[in-house]
Amino acid sequence: MQKRELGKSGLKVSALGLGCMGLSFGFGPATEKQQGIALIRAAFERGVTFFDTAEAYGPWANEELVGEALQPFRDQVVIATKFGFEGGRPANGLNSRRENIRAHVEAALKRLRTDRIDLLYQHRVDPAVPIEDVAGAVRELVAAGKVRHFGLSEAGAATIRRAHAVQPVAALQSEYSLWWREPEAEILPVLEELGIGFVPFSPLGKGFLTGAIDESTQFDSGDFRNIVPRFSTEARRANQKLVDVLGRIADGRKLTRAQIALAWLLAQKPWIVPIPGTTKLHRLEENLGAAEVRLSDDDLRSIGVALAEIEVQGARYPASLQAHIDR
Repeated sequence: MQKRELGKSGLKVSALGLGCMGLSFGFGPATEKQQGIALIRAAFERGVTFFDTAEAYGPWANEELVGEALQPFRDQVVIATKFGFEGGRPANGLNSRRENIRAHVEAALKRLRTDRIDLLYQHRVDPAVPIEDVAGAVRELVAAGKVRHFGLSEAGAATIRRAHAVQPVAALQSEYSLWWREPEAEILPVLEELGIGFVPFSPLGKGFLTGAIDESTQFDSGDFRNIVPRFSTEARRANQKLVDVLGRIADGRKLTRAQIALAWLLAQKPWIVPIPGTTKLHRLEENLGAAEVRLSDDDLRSIGVALAEIEVQGARYPASLQAHIDR
């Protein structure tokens, strides 16, 4: 698989990474441990070198899974993890105080079975802690050799600038896909100006853009999508138009909806690295096939024209979590 550099950070990773959250957290019961390890190792065998986790995914279980899976080839991969919640639990609220950042890193190094974290993100911006203090704490960890690069997640443009002035930000991780294009307005220009990479999570719309979900789909009781307004029955019915358009384009290229959606993201900027997640090997292979797809200018124009008149229905987060998004 081709490599991409995250902005001007010098951090080079596979063009597609693997979002590991769903193996342990968020979408129903956790994947059986050995199955999860096998999937992560299958991704590596197929060229993936960029793996994304967080203390909050479990909490801790996902970091432990990723650490065990990647230990045999640790020096050949880039591991990203995140701090920022009290006790590693989003329900407990935000905590980006210096002592919490340090404590997370020390514990995460053990869970990940490594001596350094390649990319350390602040999971959500903490309004109680100046971003300069957060960046300063990470700068100290970089100086100590425990962290290589600093990242932010769901941060607004002003926060990105302030953090970058203290400790260079290698990457921003935020949602971006054919059904959530808000970053195009303000975020992408700032990242390009500052030389910061972009790591879109949920690049397949939490599964919706694959076409595998419709208005009749029933999610597991522990699935996060049950509380997401965009996944209400009414919203799914309305948003099916987007999936249908993707299907027509994909059929014309003998590709899948997921491959078109991922190839579209890859075509936006050379420093964008999506991190689709999955628990299934055949979906992993399907997703990775997108790295070989080249959309022409005509393809991109066709997609743009076809989607321009579709208004996606439903908020992407419930109100309780929307409050954690920095603006």
